[in-house]
Amino acid sequence: MQTTSKNNSVSTSASVLMINAQGIMLSVLGHDYFLSYNRIPWMQDAPIRSVLNVQMSGPEAIEWPDLDVDLEIESLQHPERFPLVIKRNELDFVGT
Repeated sequence: MQTTSKNNSVSTSASVLMINAQGIMLSVLGHDYFLSYNRIPWMQDAPIRSVLNVQMSGPEAIEWPDLDVDLEIESLQHPERFPLVIKRNELDFVGT
């Protein structure tokens, strides 16, 4: 599925090109990126329909609204700058 929006007369788009056992190939703003399930494990068991529903979330991010997942485009361009880190909050420890 491809989503295209106009932002100040500039066309921006995001689409899923391929889904396979290793990850997802995206096209964002005319550039292709492969997202490995090692990097985005929460997408591995997501329904295909939800994965295909990707859209621009402003000029610098994409989102999967059905999955409540957002990624900055910079994290696609430079994944080494964005290590996968789980942030805990105080509610994670209630009742333990």
